[in-house]
Amino acid sequence: MSSASSACTPYELYSKESGKSYGNQPLSICDESFTPLEVRYDLEAARTIFTKKAIEAGPDNMWRYSGLLPIPEGFQPDLPVGLTPLVRAKSLGKRLGASNLYVKNDAVCFPTLSFKDRVVAVALANARAFGFDVVGCSSTGNLANSVAAQSARLGMKSCILVPADLEPAKILNTLIYGARLVRIDGNYDHVNRLCSLIADQYNWGFVNVNLRPYYAEGSKSVGYEIAEQLGWKLPDNVVVPMAGGSLIRKIKKAFDELAFLGLVEAKHVRFFGAQATGCSPIAQAVKNNTETITPQKPNTIARSLAIGNPADGPFASRMIRETGGWAEDVSDVEIVSGIQELAETEGIFTETAGGVTTAVTARLIAQGRIVADETTVVCITGNGLKTTDCIADRFTLGRAVRPRLADFEDYINELDGITAPAEPELAIAGGK
Repeated sequence: MSSASSACTPYELYSKESGKSYGNQPLSICDESFTPLEVRYDLEAARTIFTKKAIEAGPDNMWRYSGLLPIPEGFQPDLPVGLTPLVRAKSLGKRLGASNLYVKNDAVCFPTLSFKDRVVAVALANARAFGFDVVGCSSTGNLANSVAAQSARLGMKSCILVPADLEPAKILNTLIYGARLVRIDGNYDHVNRLCSLIADQYNWGFVNVNLRPYYAEGSKSVGYEIAEQLGWKLPDNVVVPMAGGSLIRKIKKAFDELAFLGLVEAKHVRFFGAQATGCSPIAQAVKNNTETITPQKPNTIARSLAIGNPADGPFASRMIRETGGWAEDVSDVEIVSGIQELAETEGIFTETAGGVTTAVTARLIAQGRIVADETTVVCITGNGLKTTDCIADRFTLGRAVRPRLADFEDYINELDGITAPAEPELAIAGGK
């Protein structure tokens, strides 16, 4: 295995299916098994590097876990990504019937308000080490924002491809950083296939194509943070939104590494996947008790999860079922309700993916799959300011009132549904 640096554990790419090793290079697929490549570490060497003392002495961001991230030799991170809040969700838990519920809130992740900032930070570190002058991605929105922002900071050129019907806010949040944006007349799967062709034709680093193994490892920081923020303990359950299926697997990998190294007590954690009914290939595979993914044509407001043929789908389905977890999907109406419920109870404004996760969590609790007093962590991966179009018709501005106390009081009563008392009838002189 090649060494990353004195502060990092030696690592290499390999295939879990064929066992073949690939060293370190911009490559994502095994040429024998045609399955995604993974990053493998020398975990015995990590025992002296990845310790509680070293982690707690590190920076207040995801780079405190650099010892088990694929960081190139000499890389000096200066972008404070990650270490987002783990919020005790008492109000939401009371409403759903769960007494020990937490929200891992990546809706406030720096710099672009989604967990994609984590994966992009690791991918671009490797892109520079491999000598790429141009970086890019295929994206359903959040990844586009993060690649555009972080490549601008690093002085790298970017080219980003997205489905043409992407939310306007996410398109604007990409263009503002000066990225070249190409809208494709098709869904994410069409975009991703084109990016694979471009990566082969041009010497560009696509974070979720030829840099995907490194990119995916950044998700482990979510798992490390959950364990540390729980006092170096593992939860009973984790509910995770699924698009490509990588995040849920990497949180599990992080937990396994922590247990192997003795940083947490080994514990059986159940993993639950959340998808939208309009694009739920992994959830359907879990329900059918299979690793076979039947591709779907996305039709959902949760565009950040709209991947009809997910690369990590088979492995996510297997892992979920092996942990005794489950997967559910919810409708667009339920997604919007989930967004509103999380905001009203915990003051967290999430995008559609978070609405999916919140609504699925409610269903899992109602089904009895998640027990009320178990420690359950719900992963919120993006900010609601990016998908306001899906909830705009639920709210009205209301009329403007004159700057008078009486007018204010009348309007407040109107909002609260309080009817003003009727005026008393006046007695008529000479009448009965």
